[in-house]
Amino acid sequence: MEEWMLSVDGSSNQQGSGAGVVLEGPKSLLIEQALRFAFKASNNQVEYEALIVGMLLAKEMGARSLLAKSDSQLVTGQVAGEYQAKDPQMAAYLRYVQVLKGAFVAFELVHVPREQR
Repeated sequence: MEEWMLSVDGSSNQQGSGAGVVLEGPKSLLIEQALRFAFKASNNQVEYEALIVGMLLAKEMGARSLLAKSDSQLVTGQVAGEYQAKDPQMAAYLRYVQVLKGAFVAFELVHVPREQR
């Protein structure tokens, strides 16, 4: 079973919010997506949005083993169970990610500090 690699990054400011998703698969397959959101969102919400889009894309492409990377310590900590999702919006994102994890035989989300990307 070949491992797929997903890198996500999001940001939000006064001008709006967006995210980048890079999915790497077998045989040098590379899919890059840029997302722009038409709703107001925090940096952490945008990170979750990017993760969800990336997981859905990987699932659609037939990935069974997925290693995801994010620079959001909050999102990676919540998905790993190290942090609680107290905010209702964050809790909803977390529940959806937990459901999506079931689509993969193996799934791991790791924190990669921004300066190491």
